[in-house]
Parts: sequence; structure tokens; C-alpha cells
Amino acid sequence: MNHIPGRPRLPDGPLSEGPDGRAGLSRRRRWLRWLAGGTALLVLAVAGIGWVLYEQLNSNIHTDDETAAELRRWEKERPQAMVNGAQNILIIGSDTRSGAGNSRYGEDSGSQRSDTTILLHLAADRHSATAVSLPRDLMATIPRCRKPDGSYTNERFAQFNWAYELAGTACTIRTVEGISRVRIDHHIVLDFSGFKRLVDAVDGVEVCLKKPVDDREAHLRLPAGRQVLHGEQALGFVRARYSIGDGSDTERMGRQQLFMGALFQEMQSDGVLLNPARLYPVLDAATKSLTTDSGLDSLRKMYDLVRTVRNIPSSHVQFLTVPRKPYPYNSDRDELVQPDADQLFEQLRMDRPVTVSEHVRPADGKPDGRRPPRAPRDDEPDPADVSDPGTGVAPEPPAAHRSVLPSAPAAPTTGGRSQETAEPSPVPSTRPDAPPTYEGTTAARGICG
Repeated sequence: MNHIPGRPRLPDGPLSEGPDGRAGLSRRRRWLRWLAGGTALLVLAVAGIGWVLYEQLNSNIHTDDETAAELRRWEKERPQAMVNGAQNILIIGSDTRSGAGNSRYGEDSGSQRSDTTILLHLAADRHSATAVSLPRDLMATIPRCRKPDGSYTNERFAQFNWAYELAGTACTIRTVEGISRVRIDHHIVLDFSGFKRLVDAVDGVEVCLKKPVDDREAHLRLPAGRQVLHGEQALGFVRARYSIGDGSDTERMGRQQLFMGALFQEMQSDGVLLNPARLYPVLDAATKSLTTDSGLDSLRKMYDLVRTVRNIPSSHVQFLTVPRKPYPYNSDRDELVQPDADQLFEQLRMDRPVTVSEHVRPADGKPDGRRPPRAPRDDEPDPADVSDPGTGVAPEPPAAHRSVLPSAPAAPTTGGRSQETAEPSPVPSTRPDAPPTYEGTTAARGICG
């Protein structure tokens, strides 16, 4: 085609007007079809991979249907939920030695106890979360429970963590509900291996140590100073008792709470939740590590839970230990401090805010984690006989002491803790019915301050 002066020359190609114009247009259309087809195949491939990964994560979660079935047997005696939308999740850390890497912590005898038990309360408006640690040595009434073999245990007054060993998760839930009258909506069981995988998935958690640690029982050796702990070291850190702090279980639970706050910060960070390369390992570790009820046994359900918790400010994620003091008949055991404990549980039941402070309660007054024994009164059992050597289960105290257990001779207490070593506390409310402020921490504080 001749060029007309004054008009721009059209380039040769698919849109040019010439003998090959139709052929060029056809080639362009074929190229567009190939591009669309390739894009569709890529989208399908990505969707397929995503579906495979989703199904893999879903299949990782172990569903505990037996606990739900067992709880239905005892529905009439269970407390009712008081506030719609609030959720109470019981987190059980099992000390089972079964599983890869766990045998180093002791022989696998086929039994397991609840090494750590936490009642996690999520407020109905999802603006706060409160995690309450229940001491494993707390003396409590363990109800009659059905064992896996179909036989039944007798109701007994014993240390709390025997509920899990005697009859598993359902018995532990019923024991907690009996203590607190708080309805448990969901439960999560996590063992040693699961904890290590979860910490490794977030690339470790930072801690600060004032002194070096050498604990053979916890298999832990650490230098002093700021450092990042990964799976094995992190497990030793939260399990160590006699080599860190004052050796008390109270101090250990406080350290666990600080560590969980730091772990929450790692999980909440954009570097994990908004980074697929880091998010998938976390989800994979979390789902492999958990045994849950059917209400939390899918990735979608877990994601919905994590998404709501992620929006809670770290300053509103609180950790505390239920108020407790040494049990008067055996100083190696604990009992609840009243009315503080009942007031705390009532606040959780009614979805009311709980106030925690770092310095409101001093240490529990046990030298090296234990209060010295005292001579028993004529009307109470000898502390040496509290635990049956054959079963390790403590009998009930005399009937005269069942309703209100007497306190061992001690200095005046504030919430069950000796005032001899008390630290400065916030000025108490002038309201006589005001709920107490509990010793605890928030996720915002972190281990390193």
C-alpha cells in the first residue's frame, strides 16, 4: 500500500494493512488464546496446590470425639454458659513421654498427667483474653469418671493433675468445671513435641536471663543475657523449676505465662500472619501438634479463632495463676485462696474484665518453693499420710474441715500470700465488694521487658 504524504506510516505487523495483515491478526489471536489458556492452567494448578495444602493441614488435626461423647453423659451436672459469644477453652499440656524426642524426659509408662492446664477466656466482644493457670498440685474434688476401658473411678479429693491420668480429658474438664463453675466450650491438648514444633515454626522466642542456667532435669544449659530459644531449649525453659528463680511451681507458672505472652507476640506479628512462607510452617506445626474437640478441628475453625484473637491488643491479653496457697495438711500441695478465687471465676463466668498487676502479690512464702512442715493438730491427719503410697492419691480431710479448709499458721495474708515479703501494691478500691487485682502479666510486657 502506497504511503500518503502527511499521514503517519503504519508499521508492518498484525494490525498493518497489507497482504499479511490477516495472518498477523490471526497470530495475535492465537497468542492471546495461548496466554489465556496458560493463565487458566496456572490458576488451576495454584488452586489445586492450595487445596492439597489445605486438606493436609486439615488432616493434621486430631479430633477428640470421645471427650464430647463422655461429657454428654454428665450434661445435667455441668454448668451453663452465662454470656453468649464468650468462649472458654481449656488448654492441657500433657507430660506424656510417648512420641519422637520425648523419651529423654523420662520413661514412657503408658500414663500421662496434665503438666500444665490453662483456662483461656475469650471475651464476647473479642477485645480481651484472660489465661488462668491451674496448679497441677492443687487439691480438688475429682468426680466419678469413666475410664477408657469402660470402668469408673471413685470420686476423690486429690491433687488436680490426677484427673487427667485417671480418666483423661473429660475428667479434667469436669474437675475444672467443678472448681470454677465455668462452662468449658472447647479443649486443646498439646504435648512436648507439639510445643517444640510450634516454637520452631515462629523461629524461636526471645528471653532474657539474669543468670546462667544449668538444669539437668530439664536438659537445659543457657548463658546469661538476651537470647532466642528454639524448640528443645524453649521446652526446658518452661519446664525448669529448681534452677531458675525460687524453685516454686508458682514461679514456674509465672515464667510460662511470660513465655506464652512472647509467643503470642510472635504469632500476632505481621511477619508471621501476613507472610505465606512463614505462615504455612506455623499452621503446619500448630495443626500437627493439637488434639481438639470437633468445634476446633478444621483449619477454617482454627483460622477464625486466630483471626479474632489477632485483633486483641497485646495489653489486653492477660496471664495469671488462680489464687492459691499451701495446703495445710501437706505443704507440697496447694489450695485455693478464698474469696479471691471464686471472685475470679465469677468474673470469667459473667464475662467481666479481670485486672492484673505485676507487683500486687508477693512470692508464696515457701523457702525453696516449699513451706516447712508443721506438727499436725490432734483432729487432722498427719501430713506424711496425705498421699497414699500405693496410689499417690490424697484422702479427703476430716469432715469438719471439708467445707472451709483451715489455713496453716502463718503471717497475715493478702489473697493467700504472706505479707512478710510483700511488695508495694496498687491502692485498693474503696468499694468493699470490688473484685481484687490479681498478680499477673500481659502479652505486651514480654520476657525482656
